[in-house]
Amino acid sequence: MKSLKRTDFNQYQTSLGTLYFFDNYFIAEFNEGADINFFNFQEIHDLVYENFGNSPFGFISNRINSYAINLNDAELFNKNYPNLKAYAVVVYKTLSEKIFELENKFFE
Repeated sequence: MKSLKRTDFNQYQTSLGTLYFFDNYFIAEFNEGADINFFNFQEIHDLVYENFGNSPFGFISNRINSYAINLNDAELFNKNYPNLKAYAVVVYKTLSEKIFELENKFFE
Protein backbone atom coordinates (compact mmCIF):
# COMPACT_ATOMS: atom_id res chain seq x y z
CA MET A 1 0.00 0.00 0.00
CA LYS A 2 1.28 3.46 -0.91
CA SER A 3 0.69 6.51 1.18
CA LEU A 4 0.66 10.05 -0.11
CA LYS A 5 2.58 12.65 1.80
CA ARG A 6 1.10 16.07 1.23
CA THR A 7 3.28 19.09 1.65
CA ASP A 8 1.00 21.62 -0.02
CA PHE A 9 -0.57 23.05 3.13
CA ASN A 10 0.08 25.84 5.59
CA GLN A 11 0.41 24.97 9.27
CA TYR A 12 -0.33 27.47 12.04
CA GLN A 13 0.05 27.17 15.80
CA THR A 14 -2.59 29.27 17.57
CA SER A 15 -3.55 29.74 21.20
CA LEU A 16 -6.40 27.24 20.66
CA GLY A 17 -4.47 24.58 18.76
CA THR A 18 -2.80 23.59 15.50
CA LEU A 19 -4.41 24.31 12.12
CA TYR A 20 -3.60 22.84 8.71
CA PHE A 21 -4.90 24.84 5.72
CA PHE A 22 -5.28 23.16 2.34
CA ASP A 23 -6.71 24.56 -0.92
CA ASN A 24 -10.38 24.53 0.11
CA TYR A 25 -10.54 23.11 3.64
CA PHE A 26 -8.70 23.18 6.93
CA ILE A 27 -8.08 20.71 9.73
CA ALA A 28 -8.03 21.82 13.36
CA GLU A 29 -6.50 19.94 16.26
CA PHE A 30 -7.62 21.96 19.28
CA ASN A 31 -5.61 21.85 22.51
CA GLU A 32 -6.56 19.62 25.42
CA GLY A 33 -9.00 21.47 27.65
CA ALA A 34 -9.52 24.39 25.25
CA ASP A 35 -12.69 26.37 25.90
CA ILE A 36 -13.67 27.72 22.48
CA ASN A 37 -15.99 30.68 22.16
CA PHE A 38 -16.68 33.19 19.43
CA PHE A 39 -14.38 35.82 20.92
CA ASN A 40 -11.25 33.72 21.50
CA PHE A 41 -11.75 32.24 18.00
CA GLN A 42 -10.75 35.58 16.41
CA GLU A 43 -7.19 34.46 15.66
CA ILE A 44 -8.54 31.47 13.74
CA HIS A 45 -11.19 33.64 12.08
CA ASP A 46 -8.41 35.85 10.70
CA LEU A 47 -6.55 32.81 9.32
CA VAL A 48 -9.74 31.45 7.72
CA TYR A 49 -10.35 34.77 5.99
CA GLU A 50 -6.68 35.07 4.98
CA ASN A 51 -6.68 31.59 3.41
CA PHE A 52 -10.18 31.41 1.91
CA GLY A 53 -11.58 34.92 1.72
CA ASN A 54 -15.21 34.59 0.67
CA SER A 55 -14.66 31.27 -1.17
CA PRO A 56 -16.47 28.14 0.00
CA PHE A 57 -14.45 25.95 2.35
CA GLY A 58 -14.69 22.87 4.55
CA PHE A 59 -13.66 22.30 8.15
CA ILE A 60 -12.45 19.06 9.74
CA SER A 61 -11.95 18.82 13.48
CA ASN A 62 -9.47 16.08 14.31
CA ARG A 63 -10.62 15.64 17.90
CA ILE A 64 -7.46 14.10 19.33
CA ASN A 65 -8.00 16.12 22.51
CA SER A 66 -10.97 16.91 24.69
CA TYR A 67 -12.21 20.50 24.39
CA ALA A 68 -15.41 22.49 24.77
CA ILE A 69 -17.30 24.78 22.41
CA ASN A 70 -19.58 27.40 23.93
CA LEU A 71 -22.91 26.45 22.35
CA ASN A 72 -24.35 29.85 23.28
CA ASP A 73 -22.12 31.26 20.52
CA ALA A 74 -23.41 28.88 17.82
CA GLU A 75 -25.56 31.55 16.19
CA LEU A 76 -22.57 33.92 15.98
CA PHE A 77 -20.45 31.21 14.36
CA ASN A 78 -23.23 30.36 11.90
CA LYS A 79 -23.71 34.00 10.86
CA ASN A 80 -20.00 34.70 10.46
CA TYR A 81 -19.15 31.70 8.29
CA PRO A 82 -21.72 31.61 5.47
CA ASN A 83 -19.10 30.16 3.12
CA LEU A 84 -18.51 27.11 5.36
CA LYS A 85 -20.01 24.37 3.20
CA ALA A 86 -18.79 21.16 4.86
CA TYR A 87 -18.04 20.21 8.45
CA ALA A 88 -16.69 16.92 9.79
CA VAL A 89 -15.31 15.63 13.06
CA VAL A 90 -12.92 12.73 13.51
CA VAL A 91 -13.41 11.20 16.96
CA TYR A 92 -11.49 8.54 18.83
CA LYS A 93 -13.71 8.03 21.87
CA THR A 94 -17.40 7.29 22.28
CA LEU A 95 -17.81 10.30 24.58
CA SER A 96 -16.35 12.61 21.91
CA GLU A 97 -18.83 11.21 19.41
CA LYS A 98 -21.75 11.94 21.75
CA ILE A 99 -20.47 15.48 22.35
CA PHE A 100 -20.23 16.05 18.59
CA GLU A 101 -23.80 14.81 18.11
CA LEU A 102 -24.98 17.39 20.66
CA GLU A 103 -22.88 20.22 19.17
CA ASN A 104 -24.09 19.38 15.67
CA LYS A 105 -27.67 20.25 16.67
CA PHE A 106 -26.59 23.87 17.19
CA PHE A 107 -24.50 24.45 14.07
CA GLU A 108 -25.76 24.80 10.51
